[in-house]
Amino acid sequence: MVALVVVLALFFDFTNGFHDTANAMATPIATGALKPRVAVSIAALLNLVGAFLSTEVARTISGGLIREGGGGIQITPTMIFAGLIGAIMWNLATWLLGLPSSSSHALFGGLIGAVIVGAGVGAIDPGVLLSKIVFPAVLAPFMAAGIAFVATKIAYRVTSGHHAHAARQRFRVGQVFTSSLVSLAHGTNDAQKTMGVITLTLIAGGFQAAGTGPEFWVIAVCAFAIALGTYVGGWRIIRTVGTGITDVSPAQGFAAEASTTATILASTHLGFALSTTQVASGSIIGAGLGRNRRSVRWRVAGRIGVAWLVTLPCAAIMAAVAELLARLGPWGIAADALAGATVIVLMFRRARRNPVNHTNVTGEVPVVKHAPSVVMPKVPPSIASAKPPKVPAADSRRAHREQA
Repeated sequence: MVALVVVLALFFDFTNGFHDTANAMATPIATGALKPRVAVSIAALLNLVGAFLSTEVARTISGGLIREGGGGIQITPTMIFAGLIGAIMWNLATWLLGLPSSSSHALFGGLIGAVIVGAGVGAIDPGVLLSKIVFPAVLAPFMAAGIAFVATKIAYRVTSGHHAHAARQRFRVGQVFTSSLVSLAHGTNDAQKTMGVITLTLIAGGFQAAGTGPEFWVIAVCAFAIALGTYVGGWRIIRTVGTGITDVSPAQGFAAEASTTATILASTHLGFALSTTQVASGSIIGAGLGRNRRSVRWRVAGRIGVAWLVTLPCAAIMAAVAELLARLGPWGIAADALAGATVIVLMFRRARRNPVNHTNVTGEVPVVKHAPSVVMPKVPPSIASAKPPKVPAADSRRAHREQA
C-alpha cells in the first residue's frame, strides 16, 4: 500500500508540473520573449533545481497539518491514497477546462476530505490549516496583484517617451530572467508538497520516524517528477493565463513575474504552502489593472476566481468518496484505482478532440490590433452645406485638357 501511494503521489507531482507550467511561462510565451518549447524546457530545469533548495513546506505537510495522536500519527496510507485520487481528479478536470486552479489546494482538500472520513475532524490541526494554508491562500493573490499593479505603473512610466521601443525590448529580455526565477521559486514550493505527502506516508506506514523531514531519495524523485510534468507543458492553461486574462505586454509580463517570484519565495521561507497558481494569476490581473482597467477580461478572471473558491471543497468531496470505498477493503481500493484510471483515460481522450500544444498555444485567441486613429478637421456647417460654384463649360473643358 505504501508503494502504491508513493507511485500515485509521483503521478500527482507530474500533473502538478504540467498544470502549473503556466505560472512561470505563460507571459513570456504570450509576448514572444521565449519560444514555447524553450520556455517549458527552462521551466523544467529550474523546477528541478528549486526542489532541492528547501524543505520547509514539506515539513508543514508531513508534520503539521495532520495531528499525531497518542498512538502515533492518525492518518493511514489508505487515507493518503484516497486524498491523492481526489487531488488528481480535480487537477485533470480543471486542466481539461483550461482553468488555472490550485494544485496545492486540490492536494490539501484531498487529504482533509479523506482524513475527516477516515479519522474524524479532530485529526486536522486547525491552527496549521488556518495559519499555513487558508490565510496565505486569501492574502497572497491580493498581495501579488498589488505589487504587480505598482510595478506595472513604474514600468510604463519608464517605457514612455522617445526611447519607448528600446525600453520595451529590454523588458522582453528581462522576462527571460524573471520567468526563470518564477520557475525556480515554483520548484522550492510546489515540489515540496509531494515530498511532504510521501514522507507522511512513510511515517504512517512505520518506515520513518515521526517528526523527521523528507529523505534525499524522496526529494530527488519528486524533483524529477515535477520537472518532467513541467516539460510536457500544460498548454491549455498557458493559453488561458497568457492571453485569456489580458493582452500582456513585455513590461506587464516583467512586472507580473517579478511580483510572483517575490511572493512565492517569501512564503516558502516562512513555510507557507500557498498556491503558486493563485499568485501568478493575481499578478497578471494586477499587471492588467496597472496598464488599463478595461484591458482585463473580467469574465475569464471571474471563472478563475470561482475555481479558486471551489477547488479545496471539491477535491475534499472526491477524496471523501474515495475513502468511503477504500474502507471496504482491497476490493474498495481496487474500485478506487479502476475508477481513477477510467476517468484519467476519458479526460485525455476528450482533450485530444481539441488539442492545444506549442504550435497553437497563442493562435486561438484573437489579438485585435487597433489602427491609429486619424482626427479629421471639423468643417463649419456653412461650408459643408454650401454648393460648389458653377464653372463655365469652356473653363471646364480647358481644365480637363490640362489634367490629361
